[in-house]
Amino acid sequence: MDTLSPTRRRQLDDFLAAHEVHAYGMAFMLTQNRDDALELVQDSMLRLVQKYRHKPPDEWRVLLYRILQNCIRDFHRRQSLRKLVYFFSHDDTGDDHQCDQQDLSNSSQTPPVAVQQIGVLEKINKALTSLPLRQQQTFLLRAWQEFSTRETAFALSISEGSVKTHYNRARQRLQQILGDEYEAV
Repeated sequence: MDTLSPTRRRQLDDFLAAHEVHAYGMAFMLTQNRDDALELVQDSMLRLVQKYRHKPPDEWRVLLYRILQNCIRDFHRRQSLRKLVYFFSHDDTGDDHQCDQQDLSNSSQTPPVAVQQIGVLEKINKALTSLPLRQQQTFLLRAWQEFSTRETAFALSISEGSVKTHYNRARQRLQQILGDEYEAV
């Protein structure tokens, strides 16, 4: 493995530090599990460094989220297989993944405000998780990460037209589910 210059190493460190919270937030929304989300983000960042460290820094953002989305898709495939195996071996389809309310609350707020925000965030989270995975990914990249249609298409390995379709369907469905609370999204 070749060595990186101190400047490139610093650029990579700064980039990863700047994006770890956003990447974790997206992974958590799409997995509903803190440990799984952390592992997916770590794997994605490691793959970025291993394979794309010599790419120009302005390409890293889209590459990181493309890698992350691929990892999330693989995670969901593995989860589906695990649930199927568990179903046939136990005749029980219970779901172990619960949203940790501590992740959703802000300890600096007064309890009634925090509880109210947790309620809204839980509704938003439930609405997002009711969408198909591709719509969840598209919505999170477009609305929360502010990716362009082109960047989102690259990150998800789909056409720009598909991005527009998935994003519009996600927005419409979230608006139906959340009503007035949709504006918080």
